[in-house]
Amino acid sequence: MLLILLQLLVLVSCAPPRCDPGFRGLCKPRVEEKPKCTDVSLSYCDDMAYTQTMFPNILGHKTRGDAEAGAEYLLMSVVESLLRGECNPEIRMLGCSVLAPRCEKEKMLKPCRTTCETVRKRCSHAFEGIEMAWPYFLDCDRFFVSQQEGCYDPLEGLRAEQGGEAFDSMEILPPEEPATTRQFTYHTNAQMIGILKKTEEQCSDIARTYSIGRSLEGRELLVIEFSNNPGRHELLEPEIKYIGNMHGNEVLGRQLLIFLAQYMCSEYQLGNERIQTLINTSRIHILPSMNPDGYELAVSGLQDNNYSDDEEQDPRYDSWNIGRSNAQNIDLNRNFPDLTSVAYSRRRQKRYRTDHIPIPDYYWFGKVAPETYAVMKWIRSIPFVLSANFHGGDLVVSYPYDLSKHPLERNMFSPTPDDKVFKLLARTYANAHETMSNVHARCGSSRTNSQKGTVNGAQWSSSAGGMQDFNYLHSNCFEVTVELGCDKFPAEEELFTGWEENHEALITFMEAAHGGIKGIVSDEEGNVVTGARVSVRGIRHDITTAENGDYWRLLTPGIHVVTASAPGYSRSVKKVHLPRHMQTAGRVDFVLQKAALELDAQKEDDVAILSMGTYDRFDPYNQYERYTLTSDLSQNREERAEKPWWWNYFVLPGGPAPTWLLKHY
Repeated sequence: MLLILLQLLVLVSCAPPRCDPGFRGLCKPRVEEKPKCTDVSLSYCDDMAYTQTMFPNILGHKTRGDAEAGAEYLLMSVVESLLRGECNPEIRMLGCSVLAPRCEKEKMLKPCRTTCETVRKRCSHAFEGIEMAWPYFLDCDRFFVSQQEGCYDPLEGLRAEQGGEAFDSMEILPPEEPATTRQFTYHTNAQMIGILKKTEEQCSDIARTYSIGRSLEGRELLVIEFSNNPGRHELLEPEIKYIGNMHGNEVLGRQLLIFLAQYMCSEYQLGNERIQTLINTSRIHILPSMNPDGYELAVSGLQDNNYSDDEEQDPRYDSWNIGRSNAQNIDLNRNFPDLTSVAYSRRRQKRYRTDHIPIPDYYWFGKVAPETYAVMKWIRSIPFVLSANFHGGDLVVSYPYDLSKHPLERNMFSPTPDDKVFKLLARTYANAHETMSNVHARCGSSRTNSQKGTVNGAQWSSSAGGMQDFNYLHSNCFEVTVELGCDKFPAEEELFTGWEENHEALITFMEAAHGGIKGIVSDEEGNVVTGARVSVRGIRHDITTAENGDYWRLLTPGIHVVTASAPGYSRSVKKVHLPRHMQTAGRVDFVLQKAALELDAQKEDDVAILSMGTYDRFDPYNQYERYTLTSDLSQNREERAEKPWWWNYFVLPGGPAPTWLLKHY
């Protein structure tokens, strides 16, 4: 024990004296090294007009490694590709002046504020175009100084190359609104929503965006509406809708509808009389993407295939069906209630109808996709007259029925009572398309059955649960399916050609909503009659009046006997002659006289109950509400919030999320 104590005493006596401020000479003051100029070694900044920089830099990065590891430097490395070469290399050099500032005589110099302000005026619209905020480290007031404070020009080298006068005289162009400029590129979901919102802002007097719901993964189903009084139904003006991207991997329709929204806005403002007339006399609703989740999957699948080692295999062939269904793996065009089978089962009943067939209760106990549910509610909430649903994989316009009347559901021509009207509507689009009606331009499996670019859906490929059959059998709306080409995901350079081939057809088809007849049904006292039935002799399909008592009935040219009726009123019958080449719908009003219900009328009402009795029962057991509640609890809405397409490039593992890049954070 004594030996151990002696050893400890020796160690203590041999230890160097501790620093004690009370004893002079024991403490040596620490001298911090002053920052010195060092070589500019950031590879993306090696073309600056100077060769020396200093750390810590203006942002506080202590070393070159700290600067290279930050999202700021990452942005500088990809900004040229993000902005498609615009404002390059000005933005990069401006960023380098902050990340690697000039150093002279062991002193850091700051860049000039005037140069920053000039670049920001010229280039801010480029960041707007990709929904990115102006980078915080390019804040002209915060990180740049005036000439009186001894600044330097960060673009000095660029000016020397281009000539100072040429650079100084560059005109500062006002930023172009994306709404007026159609960029023929694919747009992410965030970009699509941004374009629709900007179009609404630019044409606020005729445009409005609204949401009809969300996809399973929380993406917004955003609609843009065009009308001279957006937001409300106007008396005797037909309601039209376009739906794209129902199958997520069929993308041309999605892009065409984005382009169409931009076109409608810009042409209206430029004084295009045709577009102005269409918008002033109609209410047009455009849903570019019904399946945004499937689109995201289709894009990622195509990108994965582009990196495939098999050079001989076309990546588009591999990705033929990737993203077709929604996030639940549900084919949305097979997910609507099968009302066609209900209509077929009633064919032998006397005076059967094929309109306003209610949704069977058993449908709600199956798997109903949130996208399907949203569109069904949308169809029921607005008195749509005409609709088109855009797909890919063939070049043809398909019209109802989609489900074959064959007992074994084999492909077979299966017309609706309005077959003549549907054929006219299908020909309207096909003939206005640049190539669709040309026999040599046809492609896909429809070639054996199509006639000049049109085909009956059941004759081509029989299927149940389709959207166009649901529109016809459940509402007043007549819908066709437009197949835009055999390539479901065409190359980006083909988008301009796709627009040129279809834009006339898109306009002409909407104008077809002004065919047939329209009018108001009222009683003798001038009160409108809501829900009155308008029937056409020889066509077992009625339409009903809207809340304001107005109606629209698409018809082919010729002579028609039209009847208006409602419970508690006597019938009113009129003969109508519709000549060819009418530019607007014929006005046919009806005035109904009150009358006691007769026995025959009561019998007819009993028949009508078969088709209308439970029409108002929509999701009677709240099955969907329970399902969506479970879905919302399982996924945090913030986690599902849409981020711009470039966001994942900047989220560094273990580092803070660079939320300063987001415009609306």
